[in-house]
Amino acid sequence: MSEDGQTDLTELWQQRWPGCPPVGYKLRDPYRDVWVRFHSLPESKRYPEDEDEYTVVLERYNTVLDELFAGADVYVIAPLWTTEAEVPSVERATGYWQSLLVEDDPDPEFRTYCHLFAARRPWQRGCIDDMLRDTADDKVAGILITDTRMQRIHHPYDGGADVFLASLDERDQMRDRHAEWLSSHPSGL
Repeated sequence: MSEDGQTDLTELWQQRWPGCPPVGYKLRDPYRDVWVRFHSLPESKRYPEDEDEYTVVLERYNTVLDELFAGADVYVIAPLWTTEAEVPSVERATGYWQSLLVEDDPDPEFRTYCHLFAARRPWQRGCIDDMLRDTADDKVAGILITDTRMQRIHHPYDGGADVFLASLDERDQMRDRHAEWLSSHPSGL
């Protein structure tokens, strides 16, 4: 990604999601009013154990992703978590967007950096199934999928997905369409 592309993406993020870095788990508190969480498996089961359950997980992820992004381009934003401030040079060439100091610590060995990589692609159902499957298995964490105007975000995690919508009404409509995928916990977690 060019420096201009990096700057444009950063400005777009800051306009839409001010005061919050592009880190999925940090969005929920400041943007609770447009957030909904869907669980990947019935009865809030966390991890799939067989191919039938992987089918359910991918179907739920892709159903919501299709509702959000069908026919549009998306950014798939993937983090690389390290204790190093510098991005490895081999990684920098593949869509590098920005680096964030996520956990500051006086001891440099305990600092955590999140290096973000963004790839723009047309959304097609199943186009990131390998990444979603790895997320369901907790092999990958922190992925964000967003439209190119960054109005909607899908943040899959092992056990479900946090979804951030453009408005309260849009959030309510999506929540109601998939009410059977919601947590029974009062906080929605």
